[in-house]
Amino acid sequence: MFLFEYLMLIAQAEFPIDAGTLLNLIFLILFLLFIVWGQRIQTYIIMKDIEFVLRRINMMKDEGRKISLEKLKKHSSVPDPSGFLDRVLEYVVIDPVSLDPSGIIWKLDYLLKMAEDRLKGEIKNIVPQAKENERENISNIVEVAATLNLLYRVVRHYYIMGKKTGNSIIIIQLQYLLPEVMMQADALMGALYAYSYGHPIGDGSGALVAANLAHPREFKTTGRDMEICETELEGRRLTVLKSKGPGATVGYPGDATQGLLQKRKYDLVIMVDAGLKLEGEKSGTVFEGIGAAIGGIGTEKYKIEEVVVKRKLPLYGIIVRMSIKEAITPMTEEILKGIEKATARTKEVIREKVPEGGKVLVVGVGNSVGIW
Repeated sequence: MFLFEYLMLIAQAEFPIDAGTLLNLIFLILFLLFIVWGQRIQTYIIMKDIEFVLRRINMMKDEGRKISLEKLKKHSSVPDPSGFLDRVLEYVVIDPVSLDPSGIIWKLDYLLKMAEDRLKGEIKNIVPQAKENERENISNIVEVAATLNLLYRVVRHYYIMGKKTGNSIIIIQLQYLLPEVMMQADALMGALYAYSYGHPIGDGSGALVAANLAHPREFKTTGRDMEICETELEGRRLTVLKSKGPGATVGYPGDATQGLLQKRKYDLVIMVDAGLKLEGEKSGTVFEGIGAAIGGIGTEKYKIEEVVVKRKLPLYGIIVRMSIKEAITPMTEEILKGIEKATARTKEVIREKVPEGGKVLVVGVGNSVGIW
């Protein structure tokens, strides 16, 4: 009411108008606008930011589908595999019931293997002429495209939910997560091109350390998607284990390690893997730990820990630091130097902890794309 009367007086020229009065009036109007519509204006600006990011993720999703389709068409036995691809991009693994946690590890393990078998089997039917390593790479390309598709759908869901309900809390929370979401999306795009051209990635650090230790001896296939090599280091017998290359696969190091430890006696188990660094830490630096150095959902780690604890074996981990983007994109010079340091440190640990004539199991964990 006061503002209305103030404006009427100005309109009737019964109130002196000078620069100070005009500025006070402007500030008063802006203050009232902020009080009444401030949150709506802020929400509108945030929604525009989210829309921009959503369009970018949508473009990445479409690019992932395009690359996957090109790879399938190159070796496809059917005229148009787009229908197959669209169906595969929507595949999900339904979590087992966890009300009774007993045995859930083995349920998860079985479901994950079944999902992998289904995807690889269907891709083999679509591209029967492709080589095994090419099929492995195509499988990973499709999985990355499916992850981008899921990322887009989730962001879109919360965007529409916030817009529909006008819930500023949902919108603000989504805005807070956008930088991390875009980091993941950019990393996934890098992974698409790495798998397309068969380039080694940062996550292959453990596999490359294993290959360095075994050189010049060759690996032999053992178990599911794993390779083994028997070698020596200054009188110590080494069993080196890694995922099968050069196709993009991480294999099942838990199954392979468990099988070896149940049949043979070792003095030391060393696991080498890539590990996520904290912001401010230098990529390619090497650190050590005690325990199973392996990521993932936890099923493979559980198998290794079970058998190591039962046999009271020393279990060391050697880890190469890197960011999430460096882990799934083509290997950088910093990571390669870190792998050389990890190889040297692995040899040092073997010399320090195992006497001559002793036996060591070295497990190189990671994706073996581009690594023999």
